[in-house]
Amino acid sequence: MPTTIKLHPLTKIQARRIWLRAQRLDSQAPFGEGPRATAAAVGHLGYVQIDTINVIERSHHHILWNRIPAYQRADLRQAQSVEKSVFEYWTHALSYVPTNDLRFFIPAMKHHQREGHKWLASVKPADLRKVMRLIRRDGALTIRDIDDDVLVDKEHLWASRKPSKRALQLLFYQGRLTISERIGMLKTYELMARHFGWDEPPKGASPRELAGYLLDRALRAQGVVSLDSICHLDAPSKPQVRRLIDARLRRGELVPVALDGAGKQEHWAEPATLEGIGGEAGALVHILSPFDPLIIQRKRTHLFFDYEHRFEAYVPKEKRVFGYFALPVVVGENIVAALDLKTDRKSKKLLVQQWSWVGNGKKTGARKELKRRIEEELHRFERFQLAE
Repeated sequence: MPTTIKLHPLTKIQARRIWLRAQRLDSQAPFGEGPRATAAAVGHLGYVQIDTINVIERSHHHILWNRIPAYQRADLRQAQSVEKSVFEYWTHALSYVPTNDLRFFIPAMKHHQREGHKWLASVKPADLRKVMRLIRRDGALTIRDIDDDVLVDKEHLWASRKPSKRALQLLFYQGRLTISERIGMLKTYELMARHFGWDEPPKGASPRELAGYLLDRALRAQGVVSLDSICHLDAPSKPQVRRLIDARLRRGELVPVALDGAGKQEHWAEPATLEGIGGEAGALVHILSPFDPLIIQRKRTHLFFDYEHRFEAYVPKEKRVFGYFALPVVVGENIVAALDLKTDRKSKKLLVQQWSWVGNGKKTGARKELKRRIEEELHRFERFQLAE
């Protein structure tokens, strides 16, 4: 970084306000409602993580609900299966991403076509040919449509014993198949070209274009960025992204930020972002998924909010602090509580297993009013949870 560029000082409160605004958690309904709002939210965030845990609502629905108060699960299905404005692929995890960004994922697809996938090394060519033949002949299918597999041993904890499922997964990573519909966690696979109606797939992005995509996505959805936050779980992209950051610094398109408490970790923001910090964030309440973009990068959340989230679903019960599936609660610009929730669908109730006050929530003078407002949001969350 050129020594002549001055660092812009930024307090944690200012950094939180920028990030909350970038995440669209500072306004009531920033994307409107309906399938187009869903596509707009995915487009702005860049990805919405999918997760299998179903103690409460699936993470992808939960993340969208927090930004679209009128969100319905059918909106995501409409966007994925009918309007085809979003599709599933791997970011740092399996996620919904905007179809407009598909070209940035083609290099990864081509890599898996050449090199296979480390989790699916045992897939046999005969199994690939089998599932491709079935889909070409009979149309889109789920793994339940294939019932003639001879089961094999698992290679790792999350592997399937069905050779056809492994083949479907590899073909998905290769971009030959896409997930055309998801009901719960049951995926329907279709030929990617047939799903999107392509004669030819879009041209894949170059390494420089991919670095620009990662940087722009982070600037849009994070506001203040670091190399780790831009390239979350993607260390190989860091050198190219760093070169691009330096080029934008020289052109004055980025400003280096001295974030309070960050030590030697470098941060950057666009000039317009720093000019528009504004005053105190609104007083909205958000019960967040542990896979929400505001929470998933644990070290970043800790730095910005002084809150160290613990995901304890795989921690022995006696060692848990916040509970099996704790959800952080943001009130205004602070994380004030962590609620371990469970949906009892049989009794049609949302159960609070454990309520832990954190940060400003530990201040007893403010706790009564905070609890009232959080409980109001819990009632809204319960109605969403139990809606058909």
